[in-house]
Amino acid sequence: IRSFVMNETKAMEFILTGFSHFPDLQIPLFVFFFLTCLATLTGNVLLMTIIRVHHQLHIPMYFFLSILSFSETCYTFAVIPKTLVNLIAEEKSISFTGCAVQMFFFLGFGGTNCMLLAAMGYDRCVAICKPLHYQVLMNDRVCSKLVTFAVVTGFTLSLTVTCFIFTLPFCGGKEINHFFCDMAPVIQAACTEDNGIEIVIFILSIVVVFGTFLLILLSYVLIFNTILKIPSTEGKRKAFSTCASHLTVVVVHFGCASIIYLRPKATCSLEEDTMISVTYTVVTPLLNPVVYSLRNKDVHLAIRKGLGRKLCTWMR
Repeated sequence: IRSFVMNETKAMEFILTGFSHFPDLQIPLFVFFFLTCLATLTGNVLLMTIIRVHHQLHIPMYFFLSILSFSETCYTFAVIPKTLVNLIAEEKSISFTGCAVQMFFFLGFGGTNCMLLAAMGYDRCVAICKPLHYQVLMNDRVCSKLVTFAVVTGFTLSLTVTCFIFTLPFCGGKEINHFFCDMAPVIQAACTEDNGIEIVIFILSIVVVFGTFLLILLSYVLIFNTILKIPSTEGKRKAFSTCASHLTVVVVHFGCASIIYLRPKATCSLEEDTMISVTYTVVTPLLNPVVYSLRNKDVHLAIRKGLGRKLCTWMR
């Protein structure tokens, strides 16, 4: 009886069944995840290195971008290593503690990314709407405070959510219909029908996802209002081009997050969520260095300078 009560109180491990329905795709999925993860790591490390080495990129916009690249890389590595192991292992399990740790870091870096994107939107707003006060309003101290706020808030909310979820009673050997420990699948694995926790999680999701998106939306309303007042077409084009990369990343990032976390429960399909989750855990972090490398003239110039120096050194 005592053993039964303990099993009802806490599960020692979970079974991740996200891709178990596709046995013939295990190896192709492993290759896809591995190559995408490798490309994400390489792209973000290169972008951070370029920003670090080239002094012309030592401005707030690229400071936030380097922090975002680091956070996106950690966000991916909170999920993918265990996913790769489970794709080639017969037992696709994760321990109770491992599941809690994975959720904590995944949500922590995810929340941090949302707030960093909001900080980047504010930076672009100040640069376009208040160009004469930009150096004062976006000095090093302000930028550091914004990053610190994003990290502390992101991980505080993550710790709160993770503690709420993992104080629920779990039965032994429960299956999670996902390839990692996300909130909704873990809650559905609990041995309880109490939906109070889901309401709390939904409110916190609104605060992080919808709240930061509203801040970004407000920044762009002010930006577009200022751009419309610029008399020349070329001036408008240059002003908007400084925001295009950030806007692209925002649309993809918040689009996927909204589909997963801001929907009514009745419309949720864990099978569909699994496929959408592949996008925001693997593809979106890779999008960040690709978009900023392809669309940003300053990064293009820094890359060309770096390649030129290497070529000159090699020719000598």
